[in-house]
Amino acid sequence: MAVRETTVTDSCAAAKRAARSLATASTEAKNAALEAAARLLEERSDAILEANAGDLADERAAGLADALRDRLRLTPDRVAAMAEGVRIVRDLEDPVGEELERKTLASGIDLRKLRVPLGVVAVVYEARPNVTIDCAALTIKSGNAIVLRGSSYAERSNAALAGIVREALAEAGLPEDAVLSLGGGGHEELAELATQEGLVDLLIPRGGEGLKAAIKAVATVPVMYAAAGNCHVYVHAEADLEMARRIAVNAKVQRPGVCNAAETLLIDAAAAERLAPAILGDLAAAGVELVGDDRARTAAGEVEVGPVTDEDWDSEYLGLKMAVAVVDSVEDAIEHVNRHGTGHSEAIVTADEAAAEAFIAGVDAAAVYVNASTRFTDGFEYGMGAEIGNSTQKLHARGPIGMRELTTFKYVAHGSGQVRE
Repeated sequence: MAVRETTVTDSCAAAKRAARSLATASTEAKNAALEAAARLLEERSDAILEANAGDLADERAAGLADALRDRLRLTPDRVAAMAEGVRIVRDLEDPVGEELERKTLASGIDLRKLRVPLGVVAVVYEARPNVTIDCAALTIKSGNAIVLRGSSYAERSNAALAGIVREALAEAGLPEDAVLSLGGGGHEELAELATQEGLVDLLIPRGGEGLKAAIKAVATVPVMYAAAGNCHVYVHAEADLEMARRIAVNAKVQRPGVCNAAETLLIDAAAAERLAPAILGDLAAAGVELVGDDRARTAAGEVEVGPVTDEDWDSEYLGLKMAVAVVDSVEDAIEHVNRHGTGHSEAIVTADEAAAEAFIAGVDAAAVYVNASTRFTDGFEYGMGAEIGNSTQKLHARGPIGMRELTTFKYVAHGSGQVRE
């Protein structure tokens, strides 16, 4: 059984022991474990879906919003996609041992800077069971152990998935405690996990501002936040209308319940009358509830746009709702984004290269797009195979958290008897 019945401290200590072994495992052994995990996901698909159906039917999931239920739900295609994702991670270059730098010092010592695992990574996440597999695959390949703490309403799904990975590790001759699931305990368990100094090397909370605040209040271990995404699409005066329509709708509608979906649309005042009716009409036709400032409501024409509140500008809706504002310039768009955004993903649609460069330089975000949807901020799309989340911090990683973001480095010095005078 993958869910530990022991204490949080005992689980983290077991993960620490496993991490020491996994850190020196060969690429071949890690790849064998990943292939076994992918195969077992395919072979056990029915059992995984049965566990997931139990979670969906449980009263703990009854009150979830539609977007969260969608994130919780597994299908045969989603299980198959998890297996494919594991194999993509398997086929990526092993980051452990990569030589980042090498030089000979004045003393004659040969100094190398090598990439090494972090050790034990703990991840706290909500709703999405596929996160269990993504996290496990990335940490196995990067030589780390992982302690998973998912939502209580996904407990059956997460336990089934973690159990499969543990079985795969054992099959490959690697310690199964390199992947441990704590289930979905209460706030006391969360606080205990966040204070495992000496055992947990990095904690990554995936969730909204509430989870972020709860972790900040108690954490004594290093934390990398994969938190909220209040993302914007800015349609510049020199935007191509058809391109702007496609990008705005995709960024909002393609999967509204994720952190890289756009929550606010900014339209340049110089072209609002030309651009707004068509773009807002497309969004409304796609079922998006629109709220906007006075100028946006005027520019919308016959499209219904409700009045916006101050809270709307700072809201991560994670659903089919979008705030709309008309701004006077690129500088005003940048100022709005930096005041209300969360540093996740921002986009400009424009044919003006100077405007694009100003937006790139001025916006403070992990990812900035020119003439493309914010929905591409994703480890899979970036060629990382998967991601543990998207960091909105600047240290020690920013943007999609993939294998290399789960490593640090050490200096290795080879001498021939040198001593320092």
